[in-house]
Amino acid sequence: MSPFPEYPGLPPQTAPLDVLVIAPHPDDAELGMGGTIAMMVSQGLRVGILDLTNGEPTPFGSPEIRAAETALANEKLGNPWRYNLGLRNRFLEPTLDNRRLLAGIFRITRPKWLFAPFWSDAHPDHVAATELVEAARFWSKLTKSDIPGEPFHPQRIYYYFCIHLKLVPQPSFIVDISLHWKAKAAAIEAYQSQFVTGRPTPEEPFIERYREDAGFWGKAIGVRYGEPFASKEPIGLSDLQSLK
Repeated sequence: MSPFPEYPGLPPQTAPLDVLVIAPHPDDAELGMGGTIAMMVSQGLRVGILDLTNGEPTPFGSPEIRAAETALANEKLGNPWRYNLGLRNRFLEPTLDNRRLLAGIFRITRPKWLFAPFWSDAHPDHVAATELVEAARFWSKLTKSDIPGEPFHPQRIYYYFCIHLKLVPQPSFIVDISLHWKAKAAAIEAYQSQFVTGRPTPEEPFIERYREDAGFWGKAIGVRYGEPFASKEPIGLSDLQSLK
């Protein structure tokens, strides 16, 4: 049982997280950075995913279906820590109450890095989610507050691209996911209600669209598959060994 009544069913942790990926809906983390999540898990980093809503209603989904799909997708990524904050889909807003709730998660999980959706998007939930993450990150360090947990400030926010605008991202960096594309694909394919059910049979499997995107970003850095990320702040390097 969670010691924090605001977060029923909160999964236990053995240590602070290294990374927390915040997703407006189940499947956004997988679409935007599933390969990077699988890579970090394989490297031994303590990775978490926080879904802000259950993503419902959708034409062919239900809360129960989406929960089962999310569990399967998480297994394909290597079973990172995962929790759903229970905010309302389609009505997601960066309210003060939601800011407090999310800041409490940051204090409890204590991640070094946060990953949030890219800040410009056509989907209001995605824009609201990123505004909420940025505000909650600041609030999580406040003293003399009723926010659950002890004050804490995540070091950095990076932004992944799971966008509905027809634009070509200009990333700050691209992660080589060549060894983890299959895990990303399997995690995306777990969401059958969102990408398969009720849709006409395409000429090629739907996952090919995402494989082509990953191939495009991989080509940009001279590898097979990649995932792009943005940063609002300069990125510091201690050596140049990993540059491609």
